[in-house]
Amino acid sequence: MHTLRLAFMGTPDFAIPSLKALYHGEHEVVAVVTQPDRPRGRGQQSAPPPVKKWALEKRIPILQPASLKENDFLQRLKGQKPDVVTVVAYGNIIPWEILELPRLGCINVHPSLLPRYRGASPIQSAILNGEEVTGVSVIFVVPELDAGDIILQEQEPIHPHDCAGDLHNRLAEKGAKLLSRAVDMIAREEVEATPQEPEYVTYAAPLQKSDQFINWSDSGTAILNRIRAMSPVPGACTFYKGKRIKIREAVLLRESKSGEGAPGEVVKVDEEGIEVAAGEGSLLLRKVQPEGKKEMHAADFSRGYHLGPGDTFSVNYHHL
Repeated sequence: MHTLRLAFMGTPDFAIPSLKALYHGEHEVVAVVTQPDRPRGRGQQSAPPPVKKWALEKRIPILQPASLKENDFLQRLKGQKPDVVTVVAYGNIIPWEILELPRLGCINVHPSLLPRYRGASPIQSAILNGEEVTGVSVIFVVPELDAGDIILQEQEPIHPHDCAGDLHNRLAEKGAKLLSRAVDMIAREEVEATPQEPEYVTYAAPLQKSDQFINWSDSGTAILNRIRAMSPVPGACTFYKGKRIKIREAVLLRESKSGEGAPGEVVKVDEEGIEVAAGEGSLLLRKVQPEGKKEMHAADFSRGYHLGPGDTFSVNYHHL
């Protein structure tokens, strides 16, 4: 097996396991391309993306172009003579100028079973839609979004209590292992990539602000899926007396209507939490986070905010 020169493109935490795997593997990571430093946190101070922090510790050359079409950046990347460009959650479409640069192509880790859930929110969308299985695909990058031939693919179950954060972490680790295998296969000239089947294509659009808001007229199952899909960020929201409340943990109590409560109405409050009626069934809210406060048990929230049966959670449409 020939040792390959690899350029790595990635930005958030999801990309770090893949970068680690390549760095500690049989090949040489000659450059890391990541997004520019940006303001973060309450103080909005400039901070490096997670991938940059890790690459700095390992003294890997780092490139942070404002645009992937910048001539200076392209010349510097070309000067590293990468055999393969690996892409993991970089955050922008990869232009043709980069696709044609490495002699053995560009490959990408995508957290879905392509061709399902192409696009920006495959993890959240799979949970929102009640999927029981998802996975990771390693594909060749082509100009069309997430449409390249599949090199490797592996399933991952979605457990009933998984939130997006849980699934994100498992898929990041699984993706790192698949990426390492794919690079080794390319080095050994063993790749037999499979075209995606166009009739099974679905898309996962970027999350909108409105996606985090709970509509209590939805079924209890759909609401619980939204809470899981929006955890830990941005957090699924509802409103109580005009105040935004994030629902951090909930369980489905009833799947069908019991005759108690209109959608959003508090049915029962006890030490277990707050039972709220949905369009179908009801949910037990266990942990909540009022606006500007820390996460707390729902029972403590009910006492502090004088909430009881007959009170109502709602959607504040001015926030959508």
